[in-house]
Amino acid sequence: MLHQIGDGEYRCEFFYEKEETSEDIILVLEEDKLWLKKEKDGFSLPRRRDFPDGILRPKTARYLFSVHRTSFFLSEPLQNRPQSFSLEGTFALRQKLPPWEAFGGVTAYHLGYWYHHNRFCGACGTKMEFGTKERDLICPACGNIKYPEISPAVIVGITHQNRLLLTRYAGRTTGGYALVAGFCEIGESFEDTIKREVAEEVGLKVKNITYYQSQPWGFSRSLLAGFFAEVDGDPTVTLVDGELSEGTWFEREAIPPITSDMSLTSTMMDAFRKGEV
Repeated sequence: MLHQIGDGEYRCEFFYEKEETSEDIILVLEEDKLWLKKEKDGFSLPRRRDFPDGILRPKTARYLFSVHRTSFFLSEPLQNRPQSFSLEGTFALRQKLPPWEAFGGVTAYHLGYWYHHNRFCGACGTKMEFGTKERDLICPACGNIKYPEISPAVIVGITHQNRLLLTRYAGRTTGGYALVAGFCEIGESFEDTIKREVAEEVGLKVKNITYYQSQPWGFSRSLLAGFFAEVDGDPTVTLVDGELSEGTWFEREAIPPITSDMSLTSTMMDAFRKGEV
């Protein structure tokens, strides 16, 4: 999966002051997109040395974390737009990047999005200041403190005997099959969220909910928890809230092989297809 980056380490300890080197990765957000370096067959994450002089705003790079001993920094918007760069949405991070770079890029995006959307205090409107002891934003006027935001969500593989329910989202022209998923509401447990989302999306009841795995998913700024659950009663699918365009039962052997193991959804589908769950 996306966060499984091999033998290297993801280290997210907070450092308030840390200088970037020429080999460190510098990411810049603009319009909730990322400036990426153009390559012949796609994009790459830009190193400090890739930025021409006068492009980066001086002394604005903020240390985020390290992956495989490479430090990631977030910088303020560019002073000029270099021709060798392109402003891209996060989908570009899923295309032909080494897994550790894709993970680092989307995790940096997650943090960058939070920084950008919390520049001002939500209580009094004063410009927020960077915390010096931990990763937070502090209002100098009223003392309001904001920490990085992570939205918990569930993915559930609904089973009935030897079958798995696969879905498609309405209004999407790309993308393959998926599983029922949704964000947790305030006051809900994971199990409560599963029961509500399953009822809302496909009109089913479930039982015997079992945990599978979890995954940080910076694309939606969330932490995903994967579960399997059995249908309780009638397995007839009814698309209820219009979020899905299809909900189809697939025999284990008929589940399409996955083309990428980046997501928890694909991993769960493949695990069921192979008889591992």
